Parts: sequence; C-alpha cells; structure tokens
Amino acid sequence: MEYIGRVPGPPLDRFIDDIYCLTGVPRHRRVAVPPMPSAHLFLHLGDPVRLWDSDPSVPPAVFTDGWFMGVWTRRFLVEYPERVRLVGVHFKPWGMSPFIGVPAGELRDLWVPVDAVWRRSIGRIRDRAGATASVAETLRVVEVELRSLLAASPPRGLDLVRHAGGRLETSYGAIPVGALADDAGVSGNHLAAQFKAHVGVTPKRVARIYRFARLIVSVDARLPVDWSDLAQSAGYFDRAHFTREFKDCTGLTPTQYLDLRRRFPARPDFPPDRGPMPAD
Repeated sequence: MEYIGRVPGPPLDRFIDDIYCLTGVPRHRRVAVPPMPSAHLFLHLGDPVRLWDSDPSVPPAVFTDGWFMGVWTRRFLVEYPERVRLVGVHFKPWGMSPFIGVPAGELRDLWVPVDAVWRRSIGRIRDRAGATASVAETLRVVEVELRSLLAASPPRGLDLVRHAGGRLETSYGAIPVGALADDAGVSGNHLAAQFKAHVGVTPKRVARIYRFARLIVSVDARLPVDWSDLAQSAGYFDRAHFTREFKDCTGLTPTQYLDLRRRFPARPDFPPDRGPMPAD
C-alpha cells in the first residue's frame, strides 16, 4: 500500500497536518490505532471499511463513503478491504472545528458518517476525483473543498485553543497547563472549557496524548529499548503510571508491544506505521 501526502498551504496549515491518499493492497488488513494528537476525516473511494472500538459496549461500524473522527482517548481498530483507495485528512486536535458547523467536542471518541456532517461535499469530491483521477488531482480536489468550507472567521475561542495547542504540540505536552493559561491571560477553567468545546478534551488530556505520541513514535524496535529512559525522556517520571497508561493506550505491555514491532517491523518511510499496530 502506498502513502502519498502533502501539507496544505496557508491558511489550512493552521488546522491540518496533512492531506493524504492510501492506495493499494494493505500489509495488514486489521490495524489497532492508539490515541494520537489528531482528529480525522476519512473519505472512501473504494470498498467499505469496518471499525471497532476498544470499548466492547460500542458496536462495530461499517462505512462506505467515509467518516469524521474527533480526538480519541482510547484505541480503536480498523479493518481495511482487500484493496484500499482512501483519502484522509489529519486535522490538528483543534483543527476540525472551523470546517464542520457542529461543536467539535461532540465528536470526541466517536466516528460519524461524513454525510451527516458534510451533506454535499462527499458527492462533489467523488464527482471530481473519480476512478481515473491521479493521486495529485485527488489531493487537490480535497484541498479545494476544504478551502471552500473553512469558516470566514474562526469560531469563538478557537484562536485561544490554537495558540495554547500549538505550544503543547511543539513541546510534546511538556508545558504545564497553568503556564498555558497564564501566558494566554485566562483562567485555567476558561482554557479547559474552550478546549472541551473545540477539541473535546481538556488541555491536560491533550498534553498526555502528545506525550504518549512522542514516546510511541520514538521506539526503534531494531535496537535495544531502555523503557525507563524512554519514558523519562517523554515526561513519565512514575514507572507504574507509564506502564498503566501504555497498556491503556495500546492494549499491550511495553514488552508485548516491542515483541509485536519486531515480528512486524514498521516501514520507516510509511507514516501510518509510526503509531498504529498490526492486529492481524
């Protein structure tokens, strides 16, 4: 399977990390995805995809056109079709808010059919990026649609969240939330309320997700791994807390995770391998 992505130009780059295409035969039909610092839009131009929540009380879902996902605080599982043709948008944690017309916080830990949020966009994208469109043209079509949907003025409070979230992004969650609030000249409660509205979780939880993401993508299974050193470098100073959070996010202990990565090595040049794990 091939991954081709690009970072959109301004002003979309304030809200989106990249727009990408996945095409071809997947290395693994079933992939487990831990919490990562992003919201998502998936558009299917091929066969349906099935999703499972790690919460067993949530029924699995099948999507034929695509779905929006807010920020996830637990892992989920994706089952690809035999051949994949998918367009994705990696929104920054706060980045979905100006595109969807509903409170982004309502999409936390949820997948929602794309046509429930974008009533006409999926049809326009399918019409313009038909079966014969190149990857470059498909990415261009999606970027044009996103530009047309970007709100002329940001929803109230989004600039505050974007500023504070950007500092969490560049520090990998290392800045104390109190310092973020002081820097912005607001109370911690006000900052938390705005994050819940535009991200779905508090800045403290966003910081935790960035911290975990930094750790998980820094694991090089080809080399010996000193988990204590790696955890401390990522900001975990309590080994028991680190082990508990690692298992909550991946479903595996650090030792089990490392064994899985060594049995199924990630492709260094393939971004989807940097966090998700094979679940075949």
